[in-house]
Amino acid sequence: MQVTIDCAEPHALADWWAETLGWLVEQQDEAFIRSMIEQGYATPDETTHHRGALVWRAGAAVIPPDGVAAPRLLFQQVPEAKSGKNRVHLDIRHGDADVEEVRASLVARGATVLHSGSQGPHSWVTMADPEGNEFCI
Repeated sequence: MQVTIDCAEPHALADWWAETLGWLVEQQDEAFIRSMIEQGYATPDETTHHRGALVWRAGAAVIPPDGVAAPRLLFQQVPEAKSGKNRVHLDIRHGDADVEEVRASLVARGATVLHSGSQGPHSWVTMADPEGNEFCI
């Protein structure tokens, strides 16, 4: 299973989420991409360069580090802008870190605070990533 997130800039958003989660951006196989172009299965317009590497333009993924059981996150380029509230969102656990420090760090990197909530002894902050996708800490 993987979780797919629609976005405008998949490589930039994958970088942002990899840093946020402490995960890795999944490497793409440049030789395979070139082979697909050479064989006529793809065109150069379907690729771009990101951080000096040839990559597929339409998508980028982040994967958890070894030993962490979590689904791969795929960031998929779509032509339309986000138009409403996400029906699915990620909840990020921050361990022993102070929630206000985590919130401030995410805001400094481009996230937006949407609102705070609580239920019984549990509280959370709902935020949006740089492209407006909601998540909670």
